[in-house]
Amino acid sequence: MTYYVTTPIYYVNDAPHLGHAYTTVAADVLARWHRRRGEDVWFLTGTDEHGQKILRTAEANGVPPQEWADRLVEESWKPLWAHLAISHDDFIRTTERRHTDRVQEFVQDLYDKGEIYKGGYEGPYCVYCEEYKLPGELIEAEDGTGVPLCAIHRRPVEILKEENYFFKLSEYGDRLLAHYNAHPDFIQPAPARNEVVNFVRQGLQDLSISRSTFDWGVKVPWDESHVIYVWVDALLNYATAVGYNENPEKFEATFPADVHLVGKDILRFHAVIWPAMLMANGLPLPGRIAANGWLLVGGEKMSKSNLTGISPETLTAHFGVDAYRWYFLRAIAFGQDGSFSWEDFTARYTSELANGYGNLASRVTAMTVRYFEGVLPAPGEETEAERSLKSALLKATSEADHRIGDQLDFQGGILAVFDFVRQVNGYLTDQEPWKVAKSDSPEARTRLATILYTAADSLRAIAILLEPVMPETSHRLWDSLGASTSLGPLSDQRVRDASAWGALPPGSPVTKGAVLFPRLDDRTDSQPTGTDS
Repeated sequence: MTYYVTTPIYYVNDAPHLGHAYTTVAADVLARWHRRRGEDVWFLTGTDEHGQKILRTAEANGVPPQEWADRLVEESWKPLWAHLAISHDDFIRTTERRHTDRVQEFVQDLYDKGEIYKGGYEGPYCVYCEEYKLPGELIEAEDGTGVPLCAIHRRPVEILKEENYFFKLSEYGDRLLAHYNAHPDFIQPAPARNEVVNFVRQGLQDLSISRSTFDWGVKVPWDESHVIYVWVDALLNYATAVGYNENPEKFEATFPADVHLVGKDILRFHAVIWPAMLMANGLPLPGRIAANGWLLVGGEKMSKSNLTGISPETLTAHFGVDAYRWYFLRAIAFGQDGSFSWEDFTARYTSELANGYGNLASRVTAMTVRYFEGVLPAPGEETEAERSLKSALLKATSEADHRIGDQLDFQGGILAVFDFVRQVNGYLTDQEPWKVAKSDSPEARTRLATILYTAADSLRAIAILLEPVMPETSHRLWDSLGASTSLGPLSDQRVRDASAWGALPPGSPVTKGAVLFPRLDDRTDSQPTGTDS
C-alpha cells in the first residue's frame, strides 16, 4: 500500500504566505521521511479555485476567474513550492476536468441514494471562510456599530437566503462520534479532537451543498442552476486526485489518505463533513487528520486579510531555503500556535545551524583534508568515547524516526538529531584532535584517525536524518564526505541506515566545501515589517 499524505488545497485569491508554506513544508518533511523509510509515498497538494471568494477577487482585478486562477497558480503557487523544494507527486487544481467530472459523479451518487434533498436556508455567511456561521462563531465590530463579524477573518458576514440542496449531515453525528471513540488518534492534536467532539455532540445541522446566487463552480448535475458548495468540491480532491471513478487500481492502492495535514481553522470541514461524506458513499475514512496551529505575528494569525502575511521569499533571501524549512518546524511544536520573529530566527540560526551543525561539518572536513590529505582514514580501536557516541546515534535515530514518522512531532524529531549534533561537537572538544595531531607517534596518528573517522561517520548519519528537513544542505554534506562516491546517492539511503555505525568506508574522498550555513551579516534592511511584502 501507498503512504498517502496531503496538504489542504489552497485558495488562489492571493499569493501564498508563511502560513501556507508552513503546512506544506511539514507535509513535505513527512513525505520525505516515509520515502527514507523505503515506503511508496504519494504526496498531494494543489489549489482550490472555485467559490464566491475567488469570483470576487477576479472581478476586483478585472479578469475572468479562470484567468485569475491560472495566473496565480503559474506565477505564485507552483514557483514557490519549487523554490522551497516541495517534493509533491501531484498538484491538483479544482478547475481540472479530472476533478470536476468526478465531483459531479460523487454528488450524483449521494443524490441517488437519498442523501441530498432540496430546501431553503437563511443565515450569516462568511465569504472568506466560504461557510455559514453559527451565532457563537461571530463577534461584534469594535466600532460600536454592532455589525457581526467572522471571528476568524474579522470581516462582516453577509445574511444570505437561498433555496439550496442539502446533505443529511445531521444523521451522521452518532457514527462520527463512534469513529472518534474507536480511533482516538483520528484527530490531532488532543485539544483539536476535543473541540470537534464537543461540536458534534451539540448536534449537527444538515449541510447546504449548493449555491444558486453565482455560477463560478461545478454545476450540480441534476440542476445546473446551482453550483456545488465549494467545500464539498474541494474536499473531494483527495479522492479525485488518486483515481476515484477513473483509475480503480490506483485508487485502491492509495485511498484513503494516511494523513491529512490542515490548518486548525479548517479542521471541522475535514473532521466532520469529509468523513460524513465518505460514510454516505461507502468509502473508507482517512487514517489521521492533523491540525497545525496558527503562525502569529504581533499576536495575530498570519493572513492576507489582516495584513500580517509575509512572503516566504523575504526570509529565504536572507536565511536560505533549508534554514527556512528547518526553523518553523524546529521553533514551533506542530499543532500549537507559535509566534514568528526575525530576532528569534536569527538567534536560532546562529547558535544551532551556523555555530553548531555548520561549524561541526567545517571542522571535520577541514581537519581531514589537512591531516590526511582529504582521504578518510581507517579508525583504530574504539574507546568508551566512541562507544558512547555510537549509543547516542542509535537513540537519536530511533527517537527521530518515531517522533517524525509516527507522531508528527517534527520539533521533537529535529531536536533529537540536533542533540546528537551537540554530542558530536562535545566529542571533538573533549578529544582535541588538533592537539593529538601535534604528535608524530604512530599511536597518536591512529588515535587522530579514529577521532576524525568517528566524527565523519557521525556526519554521514546526520546527513541522512536531516535530508527530509534540509535536503539541499544534506546533499552538499553527503558529497563533501565522499559518501556519494563510496555509498551512492543520498536519496538511496534509509532512516535505518543512519544508525549503521561505521558505514562510511575508509578511503572516501573528503573535501572542504562551501560553508553549510554562512554567518548572517548585521543588515536589518531586509527584515519584514509585519505587513504584506
